[in-house]
Amino acid sequence: MELGPPGGSGPAEPGPRLRGLRGADAAASASSLSRFGAEAGCRASAVAAVLPAGGSGERMGVPTPKQFCPILERPLISYTLQALERVSWIKDIIVAVTRENMETMKGIIQRYQHKRISLVEAGVTRHRSIFNGLKALAEDQPNCRLSKPEVVIIHDAVRPFVEEDVLLKVVTAAQEHGASGAIRPLVSTVISPSADSCLDHSLERARYRASEMPQAFLFDVIYDAYQQCSDYDLEFGTECLHLALKYSHIKAKLVEGSPDLWKVTYKRDLYAAESIIKERISQKVCVVMDTKEDEEHVGHCLEEMLKTELNVMTSDFEETQRLLNMVEESNLSILYPVVVISVHFLDYESVPLGQKMEKVMQIREFAKEAKKRNILLSGLLIYFPQVENNRGLEEQKLRESLRQGTTIISALIKERNSGLIGQLLVA
Repeated sequence: MELGPPGGSGPAEPGPRLRGLRGADAAASASSLSRFGAEAGCRASAVAAVLPAGGSGERMGVPTPKQFCPILERPLISYTLQALERVSWIKDIIVAVTRENMETMKGIIQRYQHKRISLVEAGVTRHRSIFNGLKALAEDQPNCRLSKPEVVIIHDAVRPFVEEDVLLKVVTAAQEHGASGAIRPLVSTVISPSADSCLDHSLERARYRASEMPQAFLFDVIYDAYQQCSDYDLEFGTECLHLALKYSHIKAKLVEGSPDLWKVTYKRDLYAAESIIKERISQKVCVVMDTKEDEEHVGHCLEEMLKTELNVMTSDFEETQRLLNMVEESNLSILYPVVVISVHFLDYESVPLGQKMEKVMQIREFAKEAKKRNILLSGLLIYFPQVENNRGLEEQKLRESLRQGTTIISALIKERNSGLIGQLLVA
């Protein structure tokens, strides 16, 4: 079963305690970053974020604006909001959304329990949307209910993989230099065509960088720049760092960003984003098994083959039901489809097949109810052979079955195929 965010604690005993791969390390890292943020001056009241989310997704080629396109049945913008909400020192998150999508955005906030979010109406261009977001934070605006931050982060609603360390770097640099932005090396050479579509000249790729998001600014610097901004810049401009340079005379500090800062722009990017999200949420696994005491080594073999931490417990379907209830209460399945695999070992010689199957087939009924809670429940039956007077052959056959079981488990967790819900797979 896929678990929650790194560092989440398991339930109190009695009952199964969920453990995740590298959970302690991830929690320690996040804690360290937060302490560093506080030392760098990122006080809770000092930093806010603005997300322009008024685009129509024309380049995506789909009727739904790309920020609302579903990934694992959840809108893309929700993943971006979650990435920012994880950063405790970002006090307010302002989302600029079009009037026609305002109710849709409110529904997303409510369904996925997003916090610290305020909505403003987007403008007809990216710069006008950002300006509206900044106005919501400015103290000189009437009915302003938000406090003016020291630093404001500007990020794209369709860049869901931003990490806290990158946010901290641009905020710290903005505090020192007035403005900062993430950059990445150019992938392709940039050329300039002539009026007759012939090559005029090309740029030396090593000397240039691609401007990415996030960017951060002292609030007064970027707000003053937008207040002075010409209508032409508001209509056709796309680079916030340029506005800070042109109108506030601030040269931004450029920070090397991570490869994950790419922007979901085309339809193929949705598939790439889904693949990354599946990979990230498949790193923590818990498998419920019904092993007897004399079969404990089987569970250890399965752990070894999966190469991750598994919580192997003596269990029956009552235990599985308790686990499903616990997952629902933890709200894990609100954000992601949670995979639960109930693993059962079968020795044809010691347990009649009919007796075993009657019990195991109950998984279908459990799965129907679990799906309503965004929990994908499947069953796995692994043949556990016992060969008299031939321990070596018995171990060989066991490992073959476990190897097949490992392949099935990995596929169920990574693919999250709803078509396999309630199915009993056999290894």
